[in-house]
Amino acid sequence: MADARLPAGWTLQQIHDVSGDRDAVALHTDRTMTWSSSPAVPAVDEVIRPAIVLGFGNLCLVQAADDPDWYMGHLNDDGSANCWSAYGDLYEALRGL
Repeated sequence: MADARLPAGWTLQQIHDVSGDRDAVALHTDRTMTWSSSPAVPAVDEVIRPAIVLGFGNLCLVQAADDPDWYMGHLNDDGSANCWSAYGDLYEALRGL
């Protein structure tokens, strides 16, 4: 899809190599993403407007349009995602998968 893109300076092969996931893909950003620093308290979820979404099976990494951090989360069956962890850079996030 046109809005499925990779992070600047990264290739899909580099993402595969660092994450160890050979099936990682860039996903479209037209989806609902939420961030909760406390999964036990979903009422405080914030909506994330994704600029980049990378899929790793049922997990994902999301870079928000207005934030340089990377958010790790779970992809739901409807394509939305709930994120619960944040990383300062993509390499660190990929290693955290």
